[in-house]
Amino acid sequence: MAQAYVLITAAIGKVKHVAKELQGLRGVKSVSVVTGPYDIIVFVEAKDLDTLTRTVVEGIHKVKGVVDTNTAIVVEI
Repeated sequence: MAQAYVLITAAIGKVKHVAKELQGLRGVKSVSVVTGPYDIIVFVEAKDLDTLTRTVVEGIHKVKGVVDTNTAIVVEI
């Protein structure tokens, strides 16, 4: 199982729309609108790293209003 937190910058005035669209994506387990340098933090789970990558690149990046992302993959220590 691959997991990641995706930190998202949304276009001005589009945070609510982006958050709502992200909730419907496969693999997205939680969506939180936050304050600070990012607008939204999404927690994603997938069966493997390839599927997680597709979720980010083919799913999250294609949501209208997403300006930038920073993905932090969860690692076991």
